[in-house]
Amino acid sequence: MGAKRKQSGTKDERTKIIIVDDHPIIRKGLSDLINHEDDLAVCGQAKDAHEGLQAIKTLNPDIVVVDISLKETSGIELIKDIKTQYPNLPVLALSMHDESLYAERALRAGAKGYIMKAEATEKVITAIRKVLRGELYVSDKMAAKMVRKLVGSGPAIGTSPIDRLSDRELEVFLLIGQGQGTRQIAEKLHLSIKTIETYRAHMKEKLNLENAAELLQYAIRWVNSQEKA
Repeated sequence: MGAKRKQSGTKDERTKIIIVDDHPIIRKGLSDLINHEDDLAVCGQAKDAHEGLQAIKTLNPDIVVVDISLKETSGIELIKDIKTQYPNLPVLALSMHDESLYAERALRAGAKGYIMKAEATEKVITAIRKVLRGELYVSDKMAAKMVRKLVGSGPAIGTSPIDRLSDRELEVFLLIGQGQGTRQIAEKLHLSIKTIETYRAHMKEKLNLENAAELLQYAIRWVNSQEKA
């Protein structure tokens, strides 16, 4: 490790990283880990998508670490926006949610890696370095699942009915499971009430649910199961 130390180097010479996460403690913990490395430095932090895009524009980072579960706009939508505006900027997705549901969605949105918060302390530096090299970072378990799916060896293992939902439908589904009503969700996501109702109708059809009460119960159970996982 001594060979790569930059005792005389400045922070400007190190690889620049922006962290977008709505939890200050998570941002601080990740920053401390990253800044401990001799060749990496957190050049900016943001609590939501708007601040994240502003930080990217101002600070010109080499990589962005994005939490999937942001307030207002979701991390998935932010990743899509980043890839549209900065197609060559690598993104590492970070989430408390199980990778079996979110990893493929994050990668399809444009992320180059996915890491769960539960293992971030041990593996975030490895993940960042791998993504910076132009490689893909997912867990061994997720990589095996993706390979099985790619070669078409039967139905995807661990497939959930929730996988049928689009990214935006899943975002609305999570908010329903957190007890938010249609108007609240519309205001939070800056969408019309009619649009949210359309998403609700699609979700009921995809999940084979009869009415709004069944959708609410299903969403609450699912959100609770994710929090206990």
